Amino acid sequence: MNGFPWLTVLWALPAAGAFGVFAVPRGRPAVAKAVALAVAVATFAVAVVVAVGFDTGGARYQFVEQHEWIRSLGVGYHLGLDGIGLALVLLTAVLVPLLLLAGWHDPGAGGRRAHTYVALVLATTAMVMISFTALDVFLFYVVFEAMLVPLYFLIGGYGQDAREAGARSRAAVRFLLYNLLGGLIMLAAVIGLYVATAGDDSPFASGTFDLPAIARAVSSGDLAISAPVANALFLGFMFAFAVKAPLWPLHTWLPDAAVYTTPTVAVLMMAVVDKVGTFAMLRFAVELFPDAARTFAPWIVGLSVVAVVYGAMLAIGQRDVMRLIAYTSISHFGFIILGIFALTSQGQSGSTLYMVNHGLSTAALFLIAGFLVTRRGTRAIAAYGGIQRVAPVLAGTFLVAGMATLSLPGLAPFISEFLVLIGTYTRYGAAAVVATAALVLSAVYILWLYQRVMGGRTDDGNRHVRDLRPREIIAVAPLLVLLLVLGLYPKPILDVIDPAVESTLTSVHSSDPPPTVRGGVPTVAEGPGDGPAGGEGGHP
Repeated sequence: MNGFPWLTVLWALPAAGAFGVFAVPRGRPAVAKAVALAVAVATFAVAVVVAVGFDTGGARYQFVEQHEWIRSLGVGYHLGLDGIGLALVLLTAVLVPLLLLAGWHDPGAGGRRAHTYVALVLATTAMVMISFTALDVFLFYVVFEAMLVPLYFLIGGYGQDAREAGARSRAAVRFLLYNLLGGLIMLAAVIGLYVATAGDDSPFASGTFDLPAIARAVSSGDLAISAPVANALFLGFMFAFAVKAPLWPLHTWLPDAAVYTTPTVAVLMMAVVDKVGTFAMLRFAVELFPDAARTFAPWIVGLSVVAVVYGAMLAIGQRDVMRLIAYTSISHFGFIILGIFALTSQGQSGSTLYMVNHGLSTAALFLIAGFLVTRRGTRAIAAYGGIQRVAPVLAGTFLVAGMATLSLPGLAPFISEFLVLIGTYTRYGAAAVVATAALVLSAVYILWLYQRVMGGRTDDGNRHVRDLRPREIIAVAPLLVLLLVLGLYPKPILDVIDPAVESTLTSVHSSDPPPTVRGGVPTVAEGPGDGPAGGEGGHP
């Protein structure tokens, strides 16, 4: 689009806004929040312009910007956007203004602290935008780690209950330590990748961090990384991404971080920041190390299935409404990673769509639950009952968001979950069958939660719970509308995602398993073997 640096504007707007809010006088917290909201809306407008200008039939990476940064190390300021990145950029651009609106009166985020609160949200947004557009491995690593800083202060500094300050601080420290450990291991892998691209057999004159160039060289065979080295580098990247995602058993930092902070920050973390981990699995781990990805795919698929069932079962047993919703996300991230490492077009398209749909459904459910907890003053499920009699709009929106979370047909998560299961079944039939059990478990935890919280007799403590205010309705209504629209007509977003997924699978020489016939019955290949493009046929 005339060479205009749209992707730079996409992250520079919230970054400038993060500094700009401090120009607002300290005694005007409402003005600071209004400025932050205006910046978030402007960022959304830029994302819409980029989406309109994106050509689904054009080059894979569009709006490319490339400049030298650290010449001696081969580091560049290299941005570009494909369909997968565009879907997640739009998700972020939609959610952030709604989160700022929903969290207008977040506990602890008023008065003098309002400026810092909204600045940290905008700073996190800027780094996430760079992550989804970075085409330089080193640049991605820098923002991958840097985004931990504002999120650490958001988790540790703001929460529903001042009495839980100690628990909140511990949750923030655990979040930081887990992710710093993952980042440290990833740094070793980043250095190892640079050394591999600077070897004697490398097609590059010196080491490089240029993602498209490295991926092309690996795909064509011009850059041959030995299997042990490629496996080690893959595991280094994958460990960091699995912590961020999070994937079982590296998930233990998530529940406390989501419960003790504000609902707005929890949604920012689970619906936006954690998607950087699953996005990076597709963009970096799979494309840079395709052979290693196929080698470890069965193991990662197994961990994903455990996460799907484990998260759902733990959600059923929770007594804390916010913790229950946090555990559902662990199950959903298992689905997303399952689809990625099925290495099929349906699986990866479903996973990318699932990232978007999970962001919308989790945001809606967590925000509405947060509105309820703020009114009642407790997260204990046992303290509720009969809310639908006194707050019908709150109960109704909670029901729709809950139905989306359990992937009810007609709502957006259903089609993404269906694609993941279909794409997984064509290669790992047993894993898909076991993962399907989580559909039953999700119905149990959502319907039982709704029955206990919204149904039954209205206790004295719940008689004065107020219904949703106009501001709160404005914050959640777009999410519910998108869940319905994408559930009935997902084609526009799939048209954007599918070409990028096909490019990914082609670059790693992977294709959907061909049908085979066993005893006269059509079936599909199972296991990590690829179709003809990968040089490995399915099992006879």
